[in-house]
Amino acid sequence: MQQSYLQDIASWRQRAGSKGIPSICSAHPTVIEASMLHALGRGEYLLVEATCNQVNQDGGYTGMTPADFRAFVEEIAARTGFPLEKLILGGDHLGPNPWKNLPAEEAMAKAKVMIKAFAEAAFTKLHLDTSMGCAGEPVALSDALTAERAASLAAVAEAALEGSSGVKPVYIVGTEVPIPGGAMEELDVLELTKPEAARETIAVHRRAFEQAGVGAAFSRVVGAVVQPGVEFGNENVIAYVPDAAQALSATLSELPGLVFEAHSTDYQTQDALRELVLDGFAILKVGPGLTFALREAYYGLDQIAAFLFPDKRKETLVATIERVLTKDPTNWEKYYHGSAEEQRLQRHFSYSDRIRYYWPHPEMNAAVEELFAVLGSASIPETLISQYLQGSYSAVRDGRVKPTAKALALAAVDRVLDDYFTACRA
Repeated sequence: MQQSYLQDIASWRQRAGSKGIPSICSAHPTVIEASMLHALGRGEYLLVEATCNQVNQDGGYTGMTPADFRAFVEEIAARTGFPLEKLILGGDHLGPNPWKNLPAEEAMAKAKVMIKAFAEAAFTKLHLDTSMGCAGEPVALSDALTAERAASLAAVAEAALEGSSGVKPVYIVGTEVPIPGGAMEELDVLELTKPEAARETIAVHRRAFEQAGVGAAFSRVVGAVVQPGVEFGNENVIAYVPDAAQALSATLSELPGLVFEAHSTDYQTQDALRELVLDGFAILKVGPGLTFALREAYYGLDQIAAFLFPDKRKETLVATIERVLTKDPTNWEKYYHGSAEEQRLQRHFSYSDRIRYYWPHPEMNAAVEELFAVLGSASIPETLISQYLQGSYSAVRDGRVKPTAKALALAAVDRVLDDYFTACRA
């Protein structure tokens, strides 16, 4: 089998060029298109990851299996001209999380079916996340049990690929893993992973891999998820403080061949992202921050369309979203609290951006298509871009972004991507 591009990521800090890599955790086609165009323009590799909730053997909230997701991403690559040899697909939070309401034995059985599907679909970065308790278990499990379950998943992936001539997957492990999609409450401070906990995470997983009969695969564990002190809730962001993370960063000198993977880096500044990469947090996960930026663009375009063409739609996009989300609160009601007015604010403007679960909904998809059909490919007046899409105004004035609906939507995502790709070149 071939070696992964990420296999030597720990050595990137000593070389010229990229010293880390953004991980695009999104299944939104416009986000993926913007990511491909950005990486293509820079001549970079692109890492796209699907979470266990987005994509799994049951379809996840996107309705896609891992094989479906690969086909979906490759179709976008064909349209953008992005070379498949520079595309890395990853599976994020692979473990029992989607089924944690079940007893552990049942949930892990489903997790094994899932990781087998990811491995067979040639996803070559696999994040093993078994840190959560299942029905009847504590919320957080012991390191030993977490590692044992993670190793059992790695064994399934390795068996599925036996005899394959493709790229060997690399693995990410961890026992202190933030929940997918951001925190569920307002945050003031975070407890960083202690250096001794990071060292123990690696040691306990190494032993578990050996006991599971996949000790050789541990050489392809390239990183561990830790908490460097970054997170976001519905209304606030905890910024990275380099000084606070120095002891944790220093443990990498004792962990040859490994980097740290930082989750929930959404909404950090470019300077903070650069500091994370320089401190060894070489894989920067971003998801809601990208769809949040896209939603901002959609809302601006919605207001522009309402002003320019007040009689062409029966309902604005914002009105459609409010109607769909209130009719089906499944994906937000556990996360948004407070009065009716506070919940309404969070439905539309929370940093956790739970709207992202609903974009595939037929009514919302149709509303987006109608919005873009109304605006078409016509040039939008600069003055309206200044009013409703201020982030793109300078780029439109300078001729770097066309004043059309599609270009403005892509540009909104691209601004976030630029922070990540620039930071990774440190």
